[in-house]
Amino acid sequence: MNIVMVLGALFVVLAVATAYLPIKNDKVGPQSFTIGWLTSELAAQFAVVFGVVSFCLATSSVATGWAKVVATSLLVVGVIGLIGLHLSAKRSIAVVRSGLASAKPTPVLFTSEHATPRYGHLLQRILAIPVGRRSVEVVKNIAYLSDGLRAHRLDVYRSKEESTSLKPVLLYIHGGAWVIGDKREQARPMLYELSQRGWLCLSINYGLSPKATWPQHVIDCKAAIAWAKREVAAFGGDPDFIVLAGGSAGGHLASLCALTPNDPMFQPGFEEADTTVDGCISFYGVLEMTGDQQSSGIHGRSMVKMLEKTVMKKSQRENPEVFVAASPLHRITPSAPPFLVFQGRNDTLVPVEVARQFVDRFRAVTQSQLAYIELPLAQHAFDIFSSPRCTATTAGAIAFLEHLQSQRSSAN
Repeated sequence: MNIVMVLGALFVVLAVATAYLPIKNDKVGPQSFTIGWLTSELAAQFAVVFGVVSFCLATSSVATGWAKVVATSLLVVGVIGLIGLHLSAKRSIAVVRSGLASAKPTPVLFTSEHATPRYGHLLQRILAIPVGRRSVEVVKNIAYLSDGLRAHRLDVYRSKEESTSLKPVLLYIHGGAWVIGDKREQARPMLYELSQRGWLCLSINYGLSPKATWPQHVIDCKAAIAWAKREVAAFGGDPDFIVLAGGSAGGHLASLCALTPNDPMFQPGFEEADTTVDGCISFYGVLEMTGDQQSSGIHGRSMVKMLEKTVMKKSQRENPEVFVAASPLHRITPSAPPFLVFQGRNDTLVPVEVARQFVDRFRAVTQSQLAYIELPLAQHAFDIFSSPRCTATTAGAIAFLEHLQSQRSSAN
């Protein structure tokens, strides 16, 4: 029993250490991500749990002697580390404010009103689990293509408050390495918050590999944009103001769609449809698909192997142009729409260098609005839970979106 408690306490310490210093290795990277992600985003919850456990252990007679001292000491160290992770997440609001203030060519105003959530309640803050609100209506499983496939459906999030004007639209694309994921699972805190603030949000499904072969994924997303342009007004959305957002593989697809408006390569059969958008928000997006050593580093070759086998189903060596054309990094033009890029510095699935290289090239090629926010100690998928970091990035997204609205109003 004593050994079990010591090993359990040691695991807690190692999990916290992984959140601070993730293992960036292809063999254990996914495990490092999972442990570091849960530990960093739920640090406050785990700190309470293990704080109680350490107190009970210290005052209990279950463990005795050296095992009791060692296990209790390890748990205390773990709790201190968890508190540090929580404080770092709380400081994300300052990081977001600084990143928006450094946006070019125009700083983005970030106020206390942006940082004060309208969505959420006490239970959600305690458990960090996003739940629905009665004030937000979710219209589910609307077909954006008439083939009956679940992969071609979307959900509409909108406030139940009546409005006399059309709402600005955010279209969200989920992540999952182009092979897993669903429109119901990701970015829900942001979608509910935006809905509370008068936005109409669309969360879409799209064809997944291995059943879907590239570029079917982006074609589906383009079809959803074309649907929104045609039909979203019937749901109260403004077809003339649509911004894309997505996380991970969804960040890749959102960015690629934003950078390739009306490109016939990705619009077979609907080449004449308008797929231009007014901006894009990338959350830890895969912005480079060639495995370039400068950005992807040690992760590049393993990602390319997965793409070759499961997504593209083509050899990069024999078809390099396919991988280049699929990379948002290589599709930036002077006419690119405004971008907001969020990236975690501790991300083990998408190296931070990918986002940095994208930002550098974007600023070198175009004068369009760009804000870059790099979050210390943040892993991949930091916007899944209603955590302090997610609250901060959601607030930043709101400020950026309102900035785009303001710019459009000034232009008109």
